[in-house]
Amino acid sequence: MELVGQSVTCVRGERTVFSGLSFRITAGEALVLLGRNGAGKSSLLRLVAGLLRPAAGTITLDGGDAELSVGEQAHYLGHQDALKPSLSVRENLTFWADFLGGSRPAGTNGGAGTSAVTDALAAVGLGDLAALPAGYLSAGQRRRLSLARLLAVPRPLWLLDEPTAALDTTAQARLTELMQTHLAGGGLILVATHGPLGLDGAQELRLGEAG
Repeated sequence: MELVGQSVTCVRGERTVFSGLSFRITAGEALVLLGRNGAGKSSLLRLVAGLLRPAAGTITLDGGDAELSVGEQAHYLGHQDALKPSLSVRENLTFWADFLGGSRPAGTNGGAGTSAVTDALAAVGLGDLAALPAGYLSAGQRRRLSLARLLAVPRPLWLLDEPTAALDTTAQARLTELMQTHLAGGGLILVATHGPLGLDGAQELRLGEAG
């Protein structure tokens, strides 16, 4: 499987953020986006996710499901955690698992992927807080709950925008392990960051300053 961008141009409003950008990531690889604020890191992630349309060029997932868009085969983790504070930690993740395509066991009313949700919460260190309303979570715990969506419903491509934001050292190490496991299983990661991620051997793409 390969994520390929060819001569991609991004225009936001009347401003060209970047133009003629090409990149390629194969299964088991990560591409780290670097550059100052406004260089287009978040915009590129949103283009790949299908939340924006390129002004020119193409973005394809070769070897993926031909009946699905690139965005439908990706997890996009942006700056917003998108949680409902009145729902419990488990209920929030179950909602997202259902929305993103989690499987519901035949003949049950237990919601999407009950086992997958439990395992995902344990993987990000929130298993003991499953019944707690999300409104009581700290910023770091909210971020970890968002990261759990990556695990509750497997998708080959992870699009991560500053995923370490609000995470302490222990949680950052856990995220590194999750990313390494995803890559070891043949997944792909496109990630924007200002800090180290611990992904040895990852490719880097430095975007220029905004015009």
